[in-house]
Amino acid sequence: MLMIVSDYWSEEDENAGRPLAGSAGKFLRFMLSTKGIEMNDAHITCVFNRRIADLKSACVTKGEGIAGLPPLFPNKYCPAKFAPELARLHKEIRNANPTCILALGNVAAWALLRTSGIKKFRGTPLYYTGGHRPFKVFPTYHPTAVFREYSLKPVLFADIDKLSKELKFPEIRRPQRSIWIEPTLDDLMHFEQEHILPASSLSVDIETSGTMITCIGFATSPELGIVVPFTDAVQKDGSYWRTAEEEVEALLWCKRQCERSITKIGQNFLYDMQHLWRNYGIKIGGHVNDTMLLHHSLQPEMEKGLGFLGSIYTNEASWKFMRHKETIKRED
Repeated sequence: MLMIVSDYWSEEDENAGRPLAGSAGKFLRFMLSTKGIEMNDAHITCVFNRRIADLKSACVTKGEGIAGLPPLFPNKYCPAKFAPELARLHKEIRNANPTCILALGNVAAWALLRTSGIKKFRGTPLYYTGGHRPFKVFPTYHPTAVFREYSLKPVLFADIDKLSKELKFPEIRRPQRSIWIEPTLDDLMHFEQEHILPASSLSVDIETSGTMITCIGFATSPELGIVVPFTDAVQKDGSYWRTAEEEVEALLWCKRQCERSITKIGQNFLYDMQHLWRNYGIKIGGHVNDTMLLHHSLQPEMEKGLGFLGSIYTNEASWKFMRHKETIKRED
């Protein structure tokens, strides 16, 4: 069973005496129906089952907010007086026992996933753990966000398409992947012999800092890849490889893979290609498939970044939003 969690009642909802009774609900009903999902069969509720004119203005400081919860908006916390609403929501979820919870917008994601920033997590299933067992939550934009920014409509439509598949099972299913990190030269040779030579295509991705490549990733399938690092912030000299000879050998290994005549796959690969050629003299051999350009030809109205593509075509979160950078002082 599908459970739909919105944020709070609109004026239309208040007049009708039920959530999602107005224009947002009608739009959502249409979107769900295109994928064969009947909204009448879903359990519909809100984080706050009441009308709130301006939730952001109602928020308070951390000391006045509900203990243990992150801010609902930047530096703004949910007032403690709303705690009974959250307790009611958690009980409602346990009683409904849904297969999947559709969380509409930032407020619903905050209440169910204890995080804020719907853009970071929309389009991927995550677990709500507020009950006796985890429930699968599928966060996406609230229909009212589409009314404010119409370019979000195809994104919401794509998310509803993914939701229709997630409703078939209660658990989160993600592919098992094997990523080789911190390889030795022997690891590179083994990966080449066992996985790259038999492959018909090779995904290539570089990470750079200025004109320097910090690492290069190669993948022969969605389940298997290897990362070849060239920098290491832990080492005093900043280099991953312990000798210049090792680093040259690793770079020549990467050059050999890039210049193979098999099909290459990359994201915004024109950047990678020109960087490899101009700064390292490495050519890209074989036919090139650029996922950014392919996606843009199919969905020209959508964003084209790699994290966004991951949220559309996989069930992974936008991983670049979840990356944490640490600043290492020179004297450290």
